[in-house]
Amino acid sequence: MKIKKIISLCISGMLLLSLCGCGAEEKKRKITVWVTDETRAITQTKLDEWLGSQEDKWRRKYTITVSIMETGEVVTQFLTDVEASADVFNFAQDQLSRLIAANAISPPGGSFLESIISENDDGSIQAATQDGKIYAYPETSDNGYFMYYDTSVITDPSTLEGILGQCSAAGKKFYFPLDNGWYNMSFFFAAGADCSYTCDSDGLFTGADCDLDSEAGLKAMKAMIALRDHPAYALSTGTDAAMFNPDGGTAGAIISIPAEAATAKAYLGKNYGAAPLPTFEVDGETFHMSGFKGYKLIGVKPHTDDDTTVFCHKIAEFLSGEEMQLARYDAAGWGPSNLKAQQNEKIVSDKALSALSEQFGYCREQGQYPNLFWDLMKGFGSDINAGKYTGEDDKVLKAALADLQADIMKAR
Repeated sequence: MKIKKIISLCISGMLLLSLCGCGAEEKKRKITVWVTDETRAITQTKLDEWLGSQEDKWRRKYTITVSIMETGEVVTQFLTDVEASADVFNFAQDQLSRLIAANAISPPGGSFLESIISENDDGSIQAATQDGKIYAYPETSDNGYFMYYDTSVITDPSTLEGILGQCSAAGKKFYFPLDNGWYNMSFFFAAGADCSYTCDSDGLFTGADCDLDSEAGLKAMKAMIALRDHPAYALSTGTDAAMFNPDGGTAGAIISIPAEAATAKAYLGKNYGAAPLPTFEVDGETFHMSGFKGYKLIGVKPHTDDDTTVFCHKIAEFLSGEEMQLARYDAAGWGPSNLKAQQNEKIVSDKALSALSEQFGYCREQGQYPNLFWDLMKGFGSDINAGKYTGEDDKVLKAALADLQADIMKAR
């Protein structure tokens, strides 16, 4: 009887251990990572490999799930419900202030902070910084635009007037998103007008420094009107590179972003070209088109559990490292902020990224802007594109700029 009892107790103990083991497995903490559609697959693959190489402590306690959330939607989701949002996420730098204000981002410290500073370019580090404090991990140095062009149509991509003339001669179009504030500010910055916002340490907008209603702003507006009036101009529609399609494509040149590179190459083949933005002329003066230079960043949501906080920062550090930045380049053409990755031969020889790098020399660092600013600039560009203004009456143009300026100064 004693033997049977001992055996029974042993079996019961084994069952209990088994059940405990299953329960521990079920209680693994799921870490959610938000990335864009084009980088989801490579991110999940690389994170699975990475987690498999980590200490038992981390592998036993956590699983990682990668979900799609486009960078433009991340902050909206966080402002709706921080708790239900991802643990690690990528976002555009101009949303940093709003994340800070929502207490939705955990700044790195210790060795995590040291790796950010030592491994990334200065622009991306500055993009992750507010009020002297680094809040996020640099992910790219490619948030900008330049020009793709058909080399059989455009032989000299240096001037806007020359490009428009060459497009006209070939029966092609020059595509530009005139109704998009991120793009049409390239005219204002080029002419010498400026617009920026200040934020406090909580990420709240406190004021604006803007002179779009200046003489420089007037020149920029005239240049936009002149572009609209040229027969070779066409409004960009968002499916930019497909317009190069040899079967009915109408593009000779397109102002767009690095993500369009693969499509442009596929359509243009040996005629694929990329260049920085051109110069333009107004009232006998020449200006080089400018624009924003921006960056994508990786953030970590605050956690009350120290282990989870550390683990999420380890994920962010890996996702922002050399290996992952090169993997994203291979998968989606994203340009790295990591210094070693930038020296990789495939990055150095990339025409699109080289054109963007050159263009960045003419651009402004993209700071924090309220959403209303982008809406106002979109409306302003849409009015010009729709033919609301002509270039003949400076008083009318100045009045339009004064109205725009007044609205921008109130935007928060």
